[in-house]
Amino acid sequence: MDKWMNSPWFIRIFSLLLALMIYVSVNIETQSNSTSRNTVGQTDIETVTDVPVVAYYDQENLVVSGIPQSVNVMLEGPKSIVTPTKLQRDFEVYVDLSKLPIGTHTVPLKYRNISEKLRVTIDPATITVTIDERVSKDFPVEVDFINKSQIADGYSPEQPIVKPNIVKVMGAKTLIDKVALVKARVDLKGVEETIERESKVTVYDKEGNVLPLDVEPSIVDITVPIKSPSKTVPLKIERKGTLREGLSIVKMEVIPSEVTIFGPKAKIDEIEFITGIEIDLSGITSNTTLQVDVPVPKGVKAVDPAKVTILIEVEQEKERTFYNVPIEIIGLNDAYKAEFINPIDQNMTLTALGAQRVLNAIQLQDIEVYLNVSELGIGEHNVPIEVNGPQNVRWKLPQKEATIRITRNES
Repeated sequence: MDKWMNSPWFIRIFSLLLALMIYVSVNIETQSNSTSRNTVGQTDIETVTDVPVVAYYDQENLVVSGIPQSVNVMLEGPKSIVTPTKLQRDFEVYVDLSKLPIGTHTVPLKYRNISEKLRVTIDPATITVTIDERVSKDFPVEVDFINKSQIADGYSPEQPIVKPNIVKVMGAKTLIDKVALVKARVDLKGVEETIERESKVTVYDKEGNVLPLDVEPSIVDITVPIKSPSKTVPLKIERKGTLREGLSIVKMEVIPSEVTIFGPKAKIDEIEFITGIEIDLSGITSNTTLQVDVPVPKGVKAVDPAKVTILIEVEQEKERTFYNVPIEIIGLNDAYKAEFINPIDQNMTLTALGAQRVLNAIQLQDIEVYLNVSELGIGEHNVPIEVNGPQNVRWKLPQKEATIRITRNES
C-alpha cells in the first residue's frame, strides 16, 4: 500500500482531483455571492391591511374612544425582508396612552417588531382619542312592548316580570350622565297566553339615541302575564231525584254564585251560564255541604274558581193554603177573548208544601197561576193549570185542568 501511494501516478491523480474540488468550490461561492447581491439590491413596497391597533392605558379605571380597530401599514425596503414581514404579520401597531390625562388628545400610532431596514408608513399616522373616567351605575330595566296593538283580540298584557330587574351600566362618565332609559323589548304580535322571553338590554339618552355603554347582564329574562278575555256567569244547578218523604229544601246556596270564565272573546260571549252540575236529592237526609268541580265549557280555557261549595239546608215539610188565587190567561191573541167555564170564578185554592220558613215568607203576589192558550183556537178547551212560585216549594191543586171557551173578540 505504501509503495502504491508513493507512485508518481497516484500523486498526479490526487492533485488533479484536488484542483477540481477547489475550482468547483470557488465557482459555487461566486455564484452564491452574486445571487445574494442581486436579492439585497431589490427594493419592494407592500401594504399590510387590517392591522389591529393595540392601546395601552388603565382599562380598569378609564374609557377611551376614537381608537380605530385596524389600520393599513406600508412596508418599503429589501424584498427579502418585506415579503416575510408581510406574510408573518408578527409586528404590532400600538398607541401608548398610559401617561395622558383625562381629555381629548391627538397621538401618533407606533409600531414594533419591524426590521430597521424597512421604511414603515401607518395610515392613519395619528388619531384623536378621548380619555374619560370609567364609572358604573345601576339602572332599573323597563319593558317596551312591540306590536301591542296586534295582540290577540280581547287579550291584554299585565305587569311584566324582569329578572334581574336592575342591571349595571358601565362606561365613560360623560355617557353615563346622559342615560335616561334602560329598556328590553318584547314582541306581543298574536300572543294569547303568558310568554317568557330573553331580551337584549339597550341604553338610551333622553332623545332616544342608543348609547355605546356596556351592560351587565346584557340579556335579561322577561315574563309577561297575558290577561285573557273574561266574563262572569252564574251556575245552573240541576236537581236529580227527590228528597225523602216528609223533607223539604229550605235553601240551596252556591258559594260563590258566579264564576269567571276565560277564553277567546267570541266563545265566551256566547255563554250565559254554566250547566253540568247535578245534585242527587235522593241521598240527602239532613243539612249537607258539597264541594263540586265547575265544568269547563267547550272552547273555554279556564274557570275561576275551579270548585264551588253548595250548601243544602232541609227541614220537615209543612203545608200552607192560599185561597182565591186568580188564574191568568197568557198567550191569547188580541182578536179573541176567553171565558172561564170551570172554575167559573177564575179563582182557585192552592196548597203549598215546603219548609215552614219558606212557606211563611210566601206572599200572594209571589204566586202565579196561569193557563197558556197561545196555540188554541176558537172553541172549548181543557187547559192544564200551571203554577209558578218560590223555589223549593211543591203545589197541590184541587184540579189539574181548567175549562175555558175562546170566542172572537167582537169589540
